[in-house]
Amino acid sequence: MLADISQNLWWSWQLDARELFHRIDRRLWEGTRHNAVQFLRQVSPERLEENAQDPISLERYDRVVRRFELLTQQNGTWFAGRYPELRNRPIAYFSAEFALHRSLPIYSGGLGVLAGDHCKEASDLGVPLIGVGLYYHGGYFDQLIGLDGWQRDSDDPVDPTVNPVVRVNGADGKPCLVAVTISGREVQVGAWRVVVGRIPVYLLDTDLEANDAGDRQLTARLYTGAPEWRLRQEWVLGVGGVRLLRALGIQPEVWHANEGHAAFMFIERMRELTGTGLTAVKAAEQIRATSVFTTHTPVAAGHDVFTSEQVEQVTGPFWNTMGITRDQFLALGKSGGDDRRFEMTVLSLRLAGRVNAVSARHQEESRRIWRWMWGKKPVADVPIDHVTNGVHLSTWMARPIRDLVAKSLGSDWELEAEPAAVAAAVRETDDDRLWAAHDSLRQLLFHYIREEARVRWREKWKDAARLAGSGALLSPAVFTIGFARRFATYKRADLLFRDRERLRRLLTDPSRPVQIIFSGKAHPADDPGKRLLQQVFLAAQDPSFEGRIAFLEDYELHLAHRLVAGVDLWLNLPRVPLEACGTSGMKAALNGVPQLGTLDGWWAEGYTGQKGWAIPRASGGTGGAGGEDGDTDQRDMEHLFGLLEEKVVPMYYDRLPGQHSAEWVHMMKGALTVAVERFTTRRMLQTYVTQYYVPAAAGEATPGDPPL
Repeated sequence: MLADISQNLWWSWQLDARELFHRIDRRLWEGTRHNAVQFLRQVSPERLEENAQDPISLERYDRVVRRFELLTQQNGTWFAGRYPELRNRPIAYFSAEFALHRSLPIYSGGLGVLAGDHCKEASDLGVPLIGVGLYYHGGYFDQLIGLDGWQRDSDDPVDPTVNPVVRVNGADGKPCLVAVTISGREVQVGAWRVVVGRIPVYLLDTDLEANDAGDRQLTARLYTGAPEWRLRQEWVLGVGGVRLLRALGIQPEVWHANEGHAAFMFIERMRELTGTGLTAVKAAEQIRATSVFTTHTPVAAGHDVFTSEQVEQVTGPFWNTMGITRDQFLALGKSGGDDRRFEMTVLSLRLAGRVNAVSARHQEESRRIWRWMWGKKPVADVPIDHVTNGVHLSTWMARPIRDLVAKSLGSDWELEAEPAAVAAAVRETDDDRLWAAHDSLRQLLFHYIREEARVRWREKWKDAARLAGSGALLSPAVFTIGFARRFATYKRADLLFRDRERLRRLLTDPSRPVQIIFSGKAHPADDPGKRLLQQVFLAAQDPSFEGRIAFLEDYELHLAHRLVAGVDLWLNLPRVPLEACGTSGMKAALNGVPQLGTLDGWWAEGYTGQKGWAIPRASGGTGGAGGEDGDTDQRDMEHLFGLLEEKVVPMYYDRLPGQHSAEWVHMMKGALTVAVERFTTRRMLQTYVTQYYVPAAAGEATPGDPPL
């Protein structure tokens, strides 16, 4: 049964299951970075036999097996109780990336983490979701940074032998293949399946012997820089994804595109409907009625745009199969006016009847950006709503914090307790116990940093400066700030470095020292982002900062779990209004870690003055939207230093030796309370179900007129 459990990523958010593997062989469990498949392949029979005789392990094993067997039942879930008639009517969820586990590196950042959390919560709630993505057999990339601080990218291949992925077969027992014509060639597309609790996720793959050598590499890497290559990948995802579901006999009631990468899904469905005799107009109406589109960023680089020639070269005369002309086909993605470009977000907005941004602030910005598609309609009437993102509590809340809540609400509180009850339990938690739990997580983080540095020093690094910059000189007794995310210029990882002398004084204060941990990757094609990363990396090795800055290489899920739970303060500094949501701060808050950030994304909703600190928005402007704004950056830097020097750091150190700051723990409770009440995927997905999925399945009218 352990082998069966390891093949379903459900175990990854089950404390008892993870503790079961940990108890069998702690060193091996840590050595495999909590990869259950790899762990069972390497663990010795003697260790398994020894644990089979251990009463504690046997009790935990029985408990895990009982819960695992419940996954086959839909009865008793939130969704089945509310919508029993929809239990077997699937919702297809298309996404270019899914962050499901560190060992499956088919994700780059927030979009993939959101998709992974969406699937996990759908399993918990019993929502009949089916994920569709791409199987990047070369992964995203491993981050290697040279002595000069420049990021270099290396392959991070997916090994199916140590991952819970299986080839998808058809009814005849042979691999299920569908054909997609790309650039005039017929390409065979197969799939792998990974099971996430109750949710299957199908990952499309062109690395098949039947294909041309070049076509086999179409699904090799996530987010390659060449636009023509990404266009082919998105054609595979959209067209191939629909065809795979049909080949498997899956007939979704609702179709959800998670960002514009999946927009060709709408085109393939239009081809299907026009093939039944419907006009293109009627087909579009039917598609709109059953489709949801989530846009995730106001940053222009996040919206894929191709030339008409590139689209035609990849798709060929696909319009002939849809009963429309070439111009009508290209007009579906036309960016407006005389612009001949084809934009995936525009295509999604035209063919999805229900559209949402990912925070209230992002809704405002999305309506402003896309207002032109609804003619002269006032911004407030543009039919783009919002569902603020959330994070999967059972994935991101660390065990010591979960155990504190369990003392009040019982071991099954994560599935059974209402948010208000959880918030009340947090408020009633003993201050000393909360601080002790946080301190244990801090110790785990610093142990992890030291051990990672030790391994890299032994195997890779040859320069002592690398060791200093890796965090080996950090102290668990010092106030610790975390800044970890994708290194894009608008996220402003360098804001504190714009006054290096002031930063040096802040970090090296003899009575109230501060240390900062940075981590993150720049997009492989983003040289400005790489230069930003280089600046931070080199500062971490600057002796004038006395080892108070660390840059941790190769940011991924495993490291993210350590950071969001182990630092004292989470820093989030996007240039307003370019952060759509920013869920890393939610993850930190779930562990009682307050945030200091600009009032953008989720923090514009979550900040109340008692759960963290905010850099106020500039009056009379957008704060530098879309480009550099030196005045805004200077102003925000001054606010940031002022908050740290005058409020944050003094509050943290306002305590007797060996004790905690009562005011700081109050702030921790505030952060934890707002996170469990308002910013979990449970709230998020229940909103999607009630306001988007159920109305779409019922064929209810879509909000607003179709865009132009």
